[in-house]
Amino acid sequence: MSDSPAGQQPSTGAPGSDELAARADALEEAYEFFLAYAAQGLPGDSGSGQIRDYLAKFDRALAGLGAFFTSYVAGLRIDAEPFQDFIGVIDRDARDAQAAIRMVLAQPSIGSQIVDNLNANIHVRALLTDLFLIDEILKKRR
Repeated sequence: MSDSPAGQQPSTGAPGSDELAARADALEEAYEFFLAYAAQGLPGDSGSGQIRDYLAKFDRALAGLGAFFTSYVAGLRIDAEPFQDFIGVIDRDARDAQAAIRMVLAQPSIGSQIVDNLNANIHVRALLTDLFLIDEILKKRR
């Protein structure tokens, strides 16, 4: 992860590195699409379209994120104890962001204003910031 949760990092061979990169790439790609979609001023998507694909991709990348990080940190063979509370924060923020994503996905039409509000949602922003922080710390440990 460079300046975003999806910086293109080569696999270090650490268990889970490829999955971490795939999840980060999915989150970054989707969030960038959300930003562009919000700027278009569209009244809705009529129940189909790319926005739903990106929302679903974001949702899948969040699934089990806390458990993934627990396993990933353990695989680095470092003292995992200092990470456990923060991984709990990531887990809560991921679940809260998923709740927002799923509520948006359930709408019959998803317009730019809804996506703009999703982009501004504190849970989505907190999650992305969580990922920036843990990635910056873990990249020195990989």
